[in-house]
Amino acid sequence: MSRETWVLVVLAALVALATLVGAVLLAVRVIRARRLLGTLGAGGKVAFYGALIYAILPVDLLPDPIYLDDMGVLAGALFYLGRLAARRRAERPGPPDRAPVPPGPDRLRRPLS
Repeated sequence: MSRETWVLVVLAALVALATLVGAVLLAVRVIRARRLLGTLGAGGKVAFYGALIYAILPVDLLPDPIYLDDMGVLAGALFYLGRLAARRRAERPGPPDRAPVPPGPDRLRRPLS
């Protein structure tokens, strides 16, 4: 094979590897969202398990060395689960979740009186 052909093969392999890494990272984030499933209802469970099954099964819209469709399904599931979680937090009674306010320069040192 010529040098140009090898360069194209290496570039194609790098793109395939990058999409595989991206799909794996998205799958890990979806799996970490599993702890929310109890509160998200049936829609959250369908999105979670559907995205994982689609990513794992070999039947895809695009051939398996190209993981862009898997990444799209996983990212869509993450987006949907995030919106469901935000909606559930807004519906929950009680004080809203707030991040702790870091101490400002005036709060760092108080006079001892």
